[in-house]
Amino acid sequence: MEKIVSTSKSPFATEPVGRLIVRFAVPCVISLLVNSLYNIVDQIFIGWGVGYLGNGATNVVFPITIIALAFASMIGDGGAAFLSLKLGEGDIDSAKKAWATLSLW
Repeated sequence: MEKIVSTSKSPFATEPVGRLIVRFAVPCVISLLVNSLYNIVDQIFIGWGVGYLGNGATNVVFPITIIALAFASMIGDGGAAFLSLKLGEGDIDSAKKAWATLSLW
């Protein structure tokens, strides 16, 4: 039941690298900007509703949130790159083992 995608239909095999970077980087940058805007607006509403102590509390917790997000991105991006390399090499067994390991997280 293994499905192998033909390289002739994959955009990664046919499209130029510059177009692929724009295609995948632009949505990522937009999502980061929206997330930053959300944080700014959230701080404004917390400041109005709770006051400076609320802003202080969220500013103490924010670095912890960023560290957790960094670890999640590291594991997710590293795992995706490893899976892509193994699937590109045709090493399905290693890819399945890596997927099983990443699924435990």
